[in-house]
Amino acid sequence: MTPEQEARIIIDEKLNQSGWIIQNVSQLNLSASAGVAIREFPTSTGPVDYALFVDGNPVGVIEAKKSSVGENITTVEEQSARYANSTFKWINHEYEIRFAYEATDKLIRFTDYKDIKYRSRKVFSFHRPEYLRSLLAAPDTIRNNMKNFPELDTTRFRDCQINAIKNMDKSFSENRPRALVQMATGAGKTFTAITEAYRLLKYAKMNRILFLVDTKSLGEQAEREFLAYTPNDDTRSFSQLYGVRRLKSSYIPNDVQICISTIQRMYSILKEEDMDESAEEESFNEYVTADTKAPKEVVYNEKYPPEFFDCIIIDECHRSIYNVWQQVLTYFDAFLVGLTATPDKRTFAFFDENVVSEYRREQAIIDGVNVGEDFFLIETEVSQKGGHILKRLIEYRDRLSREKRWEQMDEDVDYDKNKLDKDVVNPSQIRTIVKTYKDALFTTLFPRRKEVPKTLIFAKTDSHADDIINIVREEFGEGNEFCKKITYSVENAEGVLSSFRNDYYPRIAVTVDMIATGTDVKPIECLIFMRDVRSKNYFEQMVGRGTRTIGVDDLQKVTPSATENKDHFVIVDAVGVTKSKKSETRSLERKPTVSMRELMMNVALGDKSEDTLTSLANRVSRLDKQMTEKEHREFTENVGASARNIANNLLNAFDEDVINDRAKTIASSGIPSDDDIANAQKELIKEATQPFFNSDVRDFIENIRRSHDQIIDTVTLDSVIFAGFDSQKEENADKVIQTFKEFIEDNKNEIIALRIIYNEAYKDRPMVIEQLKALYEKLKKKNITIERLWDCYYIKYTDKVKRGTTAQITDLISIIRFEIGATDELTTFSDKVNANFKEWTFKKNAGHTQFTEEQMEWLRLIKDHIISSLSILDEDLDYTPFDHKGGLLGFYEAFGDNYKNILNELNAALVA
Repeated sequence: MTPEQEARIIIDEKLNQSGWIIQNVSQLNLSASAGVAIREFPTSTGPVDYALFVDGNPVGVIEAKKSSVGENITTVEEQSARYANSTFKWINHEYEIRFAYEATDKLIRFTDYKDIKYRSRKVFSFHRPEYLRSLLAAPDTIRNNMKNFPELDTTRFRDCQINAIKNMDKSFSENRPRALVQMATGAGKTFTAITEAYRLLKYAKMNRILFLVDTKSLGEQAEREFLAYTPNDDTRSFSQLYGVRRLKSSYIPNDVQICISTIQRMYSILKEEDMDESAEEESFNEYVTADTKAPKEVVYNEKYPPEFFDCIIIDECHRSIYNVWQQVLTYFDAFLVGLTATPDKRTFAFFDENVVSEYRREQAIIDGVNVGEDFFLIETEVSQKGGHILKRLIEYRDRLSREKRWEQMDEDVDYDKNKLDKDVVNPSQIRTIVKTYKDALFTTLFPRRKEVPKTLIFAKTDSHADDIINIVREEFGEGNEFCKKITYSVENAEGVLSSFRNDYYPRIAVTVDMIATGTDVKPIECLIFMRDVRSKNYFEQMVGRGTRTIGVDDLQKVTPSATENKDHFVIVDAVGVTKSKKSETRSLERKPTVSMRELMMNVALGDKSEDTLTSLANRVSRLDKQMTEKEHREFTENVGASARNIANNLLNAFDEDVINDRAKTIASSGIPSDDDIANAQKELIKEATQPFFNSDVRDFIENIRRSHDQIIDTVTLDSVIFAGFDSQKEENADKVIQTFKEFIEDNKNEIIALRIIYNEAYKDRPMVIEQLKALYEKLKKKNITIERLWDCYYIKYTDKVKRGTTAQITDLISIIRFEIGATDELTTFSDKVNANFKEWTFKKNAGHTQFTEEQMEWLRLIKDHIISSLSILDEDLDYTPFDHKGGLLGFYEAFGDNYKNILNELNAALVA
């Protein structure tokens, strides 16, 4: 059998899978099925390998080639076109050959000649006859429709969203198969994607779009946004115009246009496996098939063929385009749009470097779409240097059950910061960090607050999170509702997350990775890192949890003492995470929370994938560093090789140099063939995985891993080395003040007018307040509040600025006066009025006038009114709070004919 004949066997199988009946010319019967593929059909330029007939009419051709032609398959396109333009024998009615396929046993490319500037593309398999029928019936092709998007109505859109949508339209019009939308967290990626989905359904006439996420919670979030969306050109909501369904089973309805699914569920649907909804609660990085078998390749699914979706929008795409999950994306004959705030080099490469939106967080902060951060460092002795425990009776704790026991140590123990909260738990270190945060909370970090701002703590493990929670509750003197854990292991984690987002309690949440990325909790104002992070991308995603904006009304619903819009957040770095070196990609670990036992079982059941073996190598290598000398000896005796050698063998199975060296030893000639290289790798994989087929070896390795209990160090007390703002705090303050200076310059005419009115005519000061409010609204659009501005001046001019008082609208005048040099010190307007009031009443009482207690009550109320309104007028006395004391008449009764002079004096003296 020739290579081409072998390829045709596979091609025939793929045609049958796709609903085509295959016939020879001699057996021709076009009524046998809606789709018939005729082998070697004669044309005016020779027989075509396969002629495709739909409903009895010739519509397409297939050129079949042997596997080795795959690297030059595009050269076959000319041959396909020649047959498509030839005359088909025996057919006397009008027809058009619109579709062409070039195929080997491993590769299929497809062209629709009706597309303007038609271009071939790779497809998973042949399209079904009914799909080609629908293409023939459509007025035009999707790709042609996308060349005629109407102008976008930009009402309600941010500039970054307008830019992304217009560039996506352009990318689609140019038939670019993949596009990447990079938009900062909180900039409205999902809103942008929904708008584009609407345009694709309405104007491009797409049939079905898949919105892919990697966790159930993100799917629910996306579903809410789709249901709430109303387009600018229609009064109906998205869900009234198009069907929207979040997939919760293996069934995908045909009558919906938007399917929202986790990538795990779509993977299981294509493999025709059932999947429990609870498995979607964890990020797909943790997902393993239920029976712990090696993951299967995605194969053709008749229910949901490759043409089922026209476009796939991939949320948080930097996490979902790799390894086994990529099969979900490449299975469908669909455009791919990736959404992410933090792409890395692999992300750019996967999307063919077609970046249609590049809106970084730095720009988002400048635009007021995000808020910036201040860094507060807490450095302790144990966090930096670890500790030393002398040989003694010590407390041990089982990592999982948390059962404690006392046991005599065999030797002294030294531990560094990397072993903290994994092998050694030092409660004093956790307590020192929590106490330092508590002490700084209302004095340095949030001096105007009465309750703890919504705070998210990142822990290393579930065990570490539990330790943190218990100590936080103790140090703050609060109950269970005050601080809670939000991790995948928590029952009803979504309910706790919802409370953290929308309710007063919990004030502090502790997580490992469940809400480290993607999840939207706008009221968070403080992030505490009690774990280091080596991945640059992951760190940026974690920081993104604090960067979202929220208005004062919504913020006060969960944090009542907030007086302004959220204008910044604080990162408390307790482990040096802001200083540690970050890498673009992650380590050898490809399956970070799949257990070691699970990995070993996968290998025993035949999993030979690079991801699994590399991850297992990483675990064995980690164990190698943890074992004692005695355990090293026992490991070699029981397993047959040292842990280091086992790990090296697993890695070598995918090392090209090692594979080539082995291939040379089995090659019949000096240069190894492709078969020699393949056989060499098979040998290396077999040798590397051999120990894990033995159940006794697997049990021994698992017992060694579990035997490493945590030591509870109650002896080494921790102490603070440094607690304070990072140097970047001053740089951030400089940026805010510089922006404010530019704001003053841009609005100098309004400010000059305000100063004239303020200085000359107190009767016109109510107008000042209104203009001041309008000016402040402009300032807030730059994401600068009075509180934030005041704090920045305090950082730069500590000895000249009074700190800790509640700022209000009238303080904007004080700040402007200080900035332009009209005053040497920055004190709040209320402090100034209070001081002037004290001096004025003292002078009055020292002279002929002696105010009664009733009169002093009136004067204090007027003083408070001037603090908030700059002045007091006669008519103001008929409103709250003066009306409760009789209004203007009551004031006249208290002060007699002198009441006018009293008001005039207060207006002049208190604001002098």
